[in-house]
Amino acid sequence: MVHSIYSNKDVFLRELISNASDALDKLRLESMIDKDLQVDTGDLHVELVADPEARTLTVRDNGIGMSRDDVVALIGTIARSGTAELLQKLRDSRDSAASQELIGQFGVGFYATFMVAEKVTLVTRRAGETEGTRWESTGGGTYEIATVDDAPQGTSVTVHLKPEDSEDNLFDYTAEAKIREIVKRYSDFISWPIRMTVSSTGEDGAVTSEVQTLNSMKALWARPRDEVAEEEYRDFYRHVSHDWTDPLETIHMRGEGTFEYEALLFIPAHAPYDLFMREGRRGVQLYVKRVFIMEDCEALIPNYLRFVKGVVDAHDLSLNISREILQQDRQIQVVRRRLVRKILSTVKDLKANNEEKYRTLWAEFGRALKEGLLEDPDNRDTLLEIVSVASTDDPAELTTLAGYVERMKDGQGDIYYATGESRSMIENSPHMEAFRAKGYEVLILTDPVDEVWVEQVGQFDGKALRSIAKGQVDLDTEEEKKEAEAEREQRTQEFAGLLTFLTEKLAENVKEVRLSSRLTTSPACVVGDAYDMTPTLEKMYRAMGQEVPPVKRILELNPTHPLVAGLRTSHEQGEDPAALVETAELLYGMALLAEGGELTDPARFTRLLADRLARTL
Repeated sequence: MVHSIYSNKDVFLRELISNASDALDKLRLESMIDKDLQVDTGDLHVELVADPEARTLTVRDNGIGMSRDDVVALIGTIARSGTAELLQKLRDSRDSAASQELIGQFGVGFYATFMVAEKVTLVTRRAGETEGTRWESTGGGTYEIATVDDAPQGTSVTVHLKPEDSEDNLFDYTAEAKIREIVKRYSDFISWPIRMTVSSTGEDGAVTSEVQTLNSMKALWARPRDEVAEEEYRDFYRHVSHDWTDPLETIHMRGEGTFEYEALLFIPAHAPYDLFMREGRRGVQLYVKRVFIMEDCEALIPNYLRFVKGVVDAHDLSLNISREILQQDRQIQVVRRRLVRKILSTVKDLKANNEEKYRTLWAEFGRALKEGLLEDPDNRDTLLEIVSVASTDDPAELTTLAGYVERMKDGQGDIYYATGESRSMIENSPHMEAFRAKGYEVLILTDPVDEVWVEQVGQFDGKALRSIAKGQVDLDTEEEKKEAEAEREQRTQEFAGLLTFLTEKLAENVKEVRLSSRLTTSPACVVGDAYDMTPTLEKMYRAMGQEVPPVKRILELNPTHPLVAGLRTSHEQGEDPAALVETAELLYGMALLAEGGELTDPARFTRLLADRLARTL
């Protein structure tokens, strides 16, 4: 039964120390409620006693203790009902709530000791009572119980350890180093001292013993923020992140009400090397009542905030809750939503009040935050306020979407953007020509995730996000349209024959050839329909192993360019159709290269170009 719940044998000591800590908490509370209870609460602690020769490890506390009825009801339940019966209940529980109830009951954590024990002996006496109880079991489904007269107040659990077996991850749990390791990992922040008598041999051969406290008891997240020094925060950040620089920002929060928790989170000043690796580690650890539960708790923080480090201490979860149940736990989902809102509001505050920190944060983690525009629709509006991107307005400064909207020209209805591998490639693209000529600002998006989020988000502040490489572009005012209407109609008639010819001859590569309103100096460019997938997005899907049908694009020609005008004249004069098709292929290839695209047949393009150049010599 125990092996079906736990995968790490070390946690048996975590569970025993946690039970001892709870017993100390209960005694302190009981002594405050019951003034007639004669108990000494001056030195409440947990004591560990290791005996390598007898191969035993004892966990002892001077807490509330248990009566005989408590022992039978709380610890004897599983043994009496039989491990096979309980395991069957676990298997039969399909829904997470029922499974959680079974796993969370008292006794399962205690029974984790049987992963490492041949026999477990428990001696306990409840505070205020005179008689104690001794309970012993080998974990085979039965137990022995007896009354003892000389039991001290509290509970003592002695684990008679199985032989060491490294292949089965069964370690020597009497070794001081192993005990220290487990306490440091799981129980370092328990509020009560965990003590152990440690022996050492001096240079003269004399053996001395001293009682040492193994845990720090410094759970910073449980203290009010005004009682914690900045240096303590920095030291704790280094402890949980293994980063020896100072954090960029500290977030200390507490949730109260029906479900209580504390969180101490940090935004690092530098991105970890594995931020964009699939196997990269997340930074938030889960504790329950100061007991360590999980290293990288995916249920607490969404993937796009994976750079956040820190701890979350939930008060009302089961210690031995499984990862699968945790993912579905309603209370954890509430905590997750609150943590995300707090982190994003902190970023907004930095943006408003500390420009230098915000710039550092965005430079290091902006690409990851933009993933949230796809993953987290509930917080999309907040993320859109945080997003900063490059634009043609200022080559040195990033802009927010709100800043772009404030600078929009009168009558401009859309937010224009361009995607590509680099700023220089986008700025030199033919698609930019009309926008540059008219003085329209264009957002420059160069991260791979930009290809996806602008399509999915679609708009900001009621303004559509529109790619300059898609659909028809018409930046003229109504007055300019009227003045140029006659000229446009004339050009449409003049180029009709050539456009039909080229659409037919280039049908393998393009869906249409048309005149362009976005070009001023280049002879041609390639654009997509308004709702077509971009070539970059197409390539990303294929890289992920998803086959997508190839999307044909549109070849736009600049009617004022000498090359295009000459091509029309040659077509009208009936010159060699094969030569015209070769020229059209070269024109299409140049348009692809100008936007940073890839040629479908580079060898043919090179051959055609070389032949044409040779004829000019």
